[in-house]
Amino acid sequence: MNTPISEQALNPRARHLLKVLVEQYIRDGNPVGSRTLARGSGLDLSPATIRNVMADLEDMGLLASPHTSAGRIPTSLGYRVFVDSLLTVHAPDSQEVARLNSGIGARRSPSGLTTEVSSLLSDLTHLAGLVMVPKRRPVAVRQLEFLKLSDNQVLAILISDDGEVENRIIATGRQYSAAELEQAANYLNEICAGRDLRQMRKVLLKDMQDTRKHLNGVMVAAIRMAERAFFSGSESDDLVVSGQTNLMEYGDLLDMSQLREIFEAFNCKQDILYLLDHAMMARGVQLFIGEESGHSILDGCSVVTSPYEVDGEVLGVLGVIGPTRMDYERVIPIVDLTAKLYGVALKQPH
Repeated sequence: MNTPISEQALNPRARHLLKVLVEQYIRDGNPVGSRTLARGSGLDLSPATIRNVMADLEDMGLLASPHTSAGRIPTSLGYRVFVDSLLTVHAPDSQEVARLNSGIGARRSPSGLTTEVSSLLSDLTHLAGLVMVPKRRPVAVRQLEFLKLSDNQVLAILISDDGEVENRIIATGRQYSAAELEQAANYLNEICAGRDLRQMRKVLLKDMQDTRKHLNGVMVAAIRMAERAFFSGSESDDLVVSGQTNLMEYGDLLDMSQLREIFEAFNCKQDILYLLDHAMMARGVQLFIGEESGHSILDGCSVVTSPYEVDGEVLGVLGVIGPTRMDYERVIPIVDLTAKLYGVALKQPH
């Protein structure tokens, strides 16, 4: 992401002091005063000169003064400048690499692997680890069938081109006769056979929009049943979260109302999945700092994500959520390496 503050707007002295201040604040979480900054900067500058530079940085929106403290803390924009132009990222240390290789390399089922990756992210970063469950690769549909089970239950059967059969039981709003269900299946098979589920969804939605007024009730019901059976999954099954309680260790997030909202977001997961879906569109590590996430409950948080892929196809995103005062230097390479190792592990037979 690009910051609206150009590098030319900051002279070398201001850049150096901003870097030192952010690093100091990340380490101890206390507002940084001019005397502390003078001692840590390594520059032969008086506290008065440093105060003037800090005031300039505050005017630019990079620093803020919390309450009545004489010290300053970075703003979301300050963190953005720090991450984009002042941060030096190093590879994870040998112990972190060994732990990732050991945890992700063990033979596990896909679901067990996903849970392990989420836990590893949480344990290594001391933040909340997030892993989107890998999206299934498109499978062409050979045939769809609907069978009546009871008054308000229908068994939906999907047969793929590779011969696999998937069954789903769905609740219906009314009773359907065997003839109606056969007519619905015939309609879907006529317009969707040979397409994968994503293509089917697009065709069905377009058909609803283009010809809704002319469709009879059975056709509309067929589209709705197909959507409920094969296109809508439980949101709680799409995201694995670990280490939420780690966030309680950070004084930045000890506003209990904010923590409660964040935990509710973890429970509901829709907002976080929406954010991760957007991260899938980009390559490499992505950072959403504070308000950049677009969700007010994450204004005091940073989200670091990286897509993972198999054979060049992005299957999902993993990452961490924590306070904006996180150790980006450590967290970014850990998230990046984890995504690469997870993609490799997903290719292996389990």
